[in-house]
Amino acid sequence: MSTSAIDKYQPVIGLEVHAQLSTLSKIFAPDSTEFGNMPNTNVSVITLGHPGTLPKLNKKAVEYAVKMGIACHSEINDFTFFDRKNYFYPDLPKGYQTTQDRAPICKGGYILIKLKSGEEKKIRLNRIHLEDDAGKNMHLAGEVDTLVDYNRAGVPLIEIVTEPDLRTSEEAYALMTEIRKLVRYLEVCDGNMEEGSMRCDANVSVMLKGADQYGKKVEVKNMNSIRNVQRAIDFEIERQVSAIESGEEIFSETRQFDAVDGTTHGMRTKEELNDYRYFPEPDLQPVVIQGAWLEQIKATMPPLPQMLYAKFKSFGLSDYDVQVLTDTKEVAIYFDAVCAHTNNYKAAANWISGPIKSHLNELALNVSDLNVTPAQIADIIRLIESGKVNTTIATQQIFPVFLEGTTKTALQIAEEKNIIQQSNTDELIPMIQQILSKFPDKVEEYKKGKVGLLSMFMGELMKVTKGKADPKVATELIKKTLES
Repeated sequence: MSTSAIDKYQPVIGLEVHAQLSTLSKIFAPDSTEFGNMPNTNVSVITLGHPGTLPKLNKKAVEYAVKMGIACHSEINDFTFFDRKNYFYPDLPKGYQTTQDRAPICKGGYILIKLKSGEEKKIRLNRIHLEDDAGKNMHLAGEVDTLVDYNRAGVPLIEIVTEPDLRTSEEAYALMTEIRKLVRYLEVCDGNMEEGSMRCDANVSVMLKGADQYGKKVEVKNMNSIRNVQRAIDFEIERQVSAIESGEEIFSETRQFDAVDGTTHGMRTKEELNDYRYFPEPDLQPVVIQGAWLEQIKATMPPLPQMLYAKFKSFGLSDYDVQVLTDTKEVAIYFDAVCAHTNNYKAAANWISGPIKSHLNELALNVSDLNVTPAQIADIIRLIESGKVNTTIATQQIFPVFLEGTTKTALQIAEEKNIIQQSNTDELIPMIQQILSKFPDKVEEYKKGKVGLLSMFMGELMKVTKGKADPKVATELIKKTLES
């Protein structure tokens, strides 16, 4: 399809993001929520919808939903209740989903996203509500039967529903990235889309630019990666524009995204709200979120990405550095702790993204597994600033000793290893003169303008001093000697 045809239209996109909450038990039953167990082992009579069983609300799930609402600037509903959403699927053993229709736990709010251009945009939320997940239908290769695993049935979900504020797939990608970051900072969901603990439905329509009425909305269901959300939206925009340009009518439907060929395929016509026959859940009492409990939840909130982003930007760091440092809460908090011991923020950032990250990646570790304290990293930075060692020596010989769990200071390690930089002019000049006398032809070439030879002379000096010559002092001394 031509770019000019697509440019005539304005995409309108809204997302519905489902995040499984990291509770140990299900939302209305004591069954385990552990991922990866044998099929149909995390079940009970409540999960399986046996007659006469009664649900009991998991308080921790409510707390997690409130935390997400606070992080998204939402209004926390102090009186909320559950509804039954009636529909039948083989992976929904009760025959209905317990959700929140008229009284979501969180109303409104917004999430701030940042695009590659540097533009920031507030994406408004319609609501965040609680509900239980369905089980999982499984279709084995070559088999015509459908197998059902009920382990996931009853796992608590929050559904984050945006207003139709998104206009590009890039914005959708940025929003999904920010939501995943938020749930991980809050520790309310692990955000692992490949395991299904975070999933996304995208509502996509197109309208002519300048029009005041949205086009027919199409919902693309259950995408399990942020990249696939972007791909599905891009395909759906092009499909809808192509259909309209060909004189076809777009009708509301639910479609499925095929990650292999990057296309969407129709599943069923879109249900209307009255198809679900919502009514208040008679087996659960309303939930009252009192002020004291809300204040307790607020007191447990961790530093959030936007707060840390602003703080680290105030340190004079680049956007790239700050993005890397705030990508995960553990890294951000570790960096913040290093900065409590040094004001050389750029050096601290370089240590996090350099030697520390390399060490963690090599051993597949997290920052929480690092056997070096923030104070020790700051100690290394101070030693480098003093000119006693350079960054290479510190990385190769001091940092590994800290990894072993020593209580020694960086200076003590440097002294024991005899790696303190030589910056004494009286000691270095005779060495430099000796080196230059070995290479008279190279000295002549340097004097004729081949200044790149300076690095060769430096290399020779480093060999003689076993890497202990202060590079800055040595470079100046070599230049001065050559030019004398």
